[in-house]
Amino acid sequence: MNANEIKRLRPFAVVCSLALVLAASTVFGQQSTPPAKNTVKPTVNIQSIPNGAKVKFKGVVITRDSDTFTLRDRNRTDYQVLLTGETSVKTYGGILPFRGKKYPVTDLIRGLIVEVEGRGNSQGQLVADKVRFNESDMRAAITTDSRVNPVEENQERLSGQMDELATIAAEARNEVRVANERISSLDDYDVQETATVNFRLNSAILSPEAKRQLDTLAQKALSAKWYMIEVGGHTDSTGSEARNFALSRQRAEAVIQYLAVNHKIPVRRFVTPMGYGKTEAVADNKTSTGRAQNRRVEVKVLLNRGMSQGSSTSSASKQ
Repeated sequence: MNANEIKRLRPFAVVCSLALVLAASTVFGQQSTPPAKNTVKPTVNIQSIPNGAKVKFKGVVITRDSDTFTLRDRNRTDYQVLLTGETSVKTYGGILPFRGKKYPVTDLIRGLIVEVEGRGNSQGQLVADKVRFNESDMRAAITTDSRVNPVEENQERLSGQMDELATIAAEARNEVRVANERISSLDDYDVQETATVNFRLNSAILSPEAKRQLDTLAQKALSAKWYMIEVGGHTDSTGSEARNFALSRQRAEAVIQYLAVNHKIPVRRFVTPMGYGKTEAVADNKTSTGRAQNRRVEVKVLLNRGMSQGSSTSSASKQ
């Protein structure tokens, strides 16, 4: 490589080096896989070299991998150079070419102006026999690389932090979604258990059969969480409307009293008892059998959908 050619390539090498620094520093804020040290992945079009063709190129190293590097000449044509154990890497020796200083292939870094001589292989790569460069160009490339590498390492660190933050943000969004679903479901209840107990005519006294039914329901309610108990009293059509409303309310209160006293169910678990009188008959009041079915209290154990979903989610997360 003569002095004029080197002078023409040096400004190009400086521009390439500065471009590498700017590219690395502007990646912050983008989520991408960080490049390996001493490596960038620009979009390039590699010029293929005919298999077996002997060629010599001069240019700037723009990317570097373990066994290859990309060389860009002054016409901005890129070639992939393959390094082998037989590749000779030296500085120019001046008047005596054999006096050049030897370097390991690992010292070929980005921004270095080199002259490569070798042959093409079947993959279109240039298999390097010789790589030559100036000592001063090596010092300049090392200076540039020392500035680029910390930026890339910082980019890699920041990229890792951004990935972590993205994961945390995704988890937070999921927690918010679950919380919103729970809040929107706080007024929604699912019926877990039901019982219907019947009464004698004009009576609000629980029969032994009615107590057995309530005992069974109470055991199931006490094993649940976030439950409420809804109690509604009813009558047949016998008697006045006012009397039926009062009697139906008394029947509902009798059920609540039994569950609270005999099974220690907290009063806060009960929805305010309601007496419906004869307004919600389930059978024909014209027959004695129908009237017996209408003299009843309906008991429902309700589970809060929002709270039970939260409990299920919490249990699942601990498994």
